[in-house]
Amino acid sequence: MDDHTDQTRKPRADAVRNRELVLEAAKVVFNAGGPEASLEAVAKRAGVGIGTLYRHFPTREDLFEAVYRREVEQLSEFAEQLKNAKDPVDALRRWLRSGVEFVATKKGMVAALALAVQSGSELHAFSFDRLTKATGSLLDRAVAAGEMRADISPEDLLRAFFGMCYIHDQPGWQSTALRLLDVFVDGLRVQPVAKPKAHTIKRAKPAAKPKR
Repeated sequence: MDDHTDQTRKPRADAVRNRELVLEAAKVVFNAGGPEASLEAVAKRAGVGIGTLYRHFPTREDLFEAVYRREVEQLSEFAEQLKNAKDPVDALRRWLRSGVEFVATKKGMVAALALAVQSGSELHAFSFDRLTKATGSLLDRAVAAGEMRADISPEDLLRAFFGMCYIHDQPGWQSTALRLLDVFVDGLRVQPVAKPKAHTIKRAKPAAKPKR
């Protein structure tokens, strides 16, 4: 490899690294939310200049959409990792719990994503398809193992999940969502059928022999 080739590849490697740093920093900043969730705060946390951020993401919406797509892809990858877990119900529970963090990040940029993620948009179709497939793969395993009821679809499960996450926006909502999530998953488990108690038949005592 000559020096010219090496020099042309280094900027690309640096660009990829900087892009990942910005996306990871943006996830943390948007997850926290509030007025501090600015692009300047993202650049500072990533350790790059604001100009570097804008070179990768020319608009605020571009950055938000990239973070959103990255979160969806990571959730899909996590579902793949959990497909071989020993306990399928626990695997589904773990995946849904990780989804709470995804919702927290999404809430931090909900205003900017309002148009991009509206029903019918390409981004909405992308996220809905990936998340439905991820949910379905874990749900199917739990159903096939006889551990979870079969009358709920991946779409139903996702709707219930997002409903629990968006029930309120007060501080501490994540702990409430996680608690409700545990109750919800436990409620979907197939309950063992109680065996009827065997009725004991009392034998009649033999009649006493008459005394002679």
